[in-house]
Amino acid sequence: MNEKDVKMVNQDEPVVPRTSSEKDALTNRLKRIEGQVRGLQKMVEDDRYCVDVLVQISAVKAALDKAGYQLLERHAKMCVTNAVKEGNGEEYMDELMKVINQYSK
Repeated sequence: MNEKDVKMVNQDEPVVPRTSSEKDALTNRLKRIEGQVRGLQKMVEDDRYCVDVLVQISAVKAALDKAGYQLLERHAKMCVTNAVKEGNGEEYMDELMKVINQYSK
């Protein structure tokens, strides 16, 4: 399944917009990950030992997974729950299950 196979219920705006603190926390996490990726690039440029590079790749993957799972959790608790209360739960639950399936690959 690729991204275009996942039907987005509402692409214009989120059901429950993120708070400023949520945006800040996620942005800071992504900036740290960006720094880790730049560090990986430097490791390759400096011809660092393969195992060291692989360990750092694993750390970046784990950091991205953590960010993704936090977004999934927030979406389920906020957006999907809100949609259920408004009577649109089935559409949002289907969308959530599709994105979980895609994300878990």
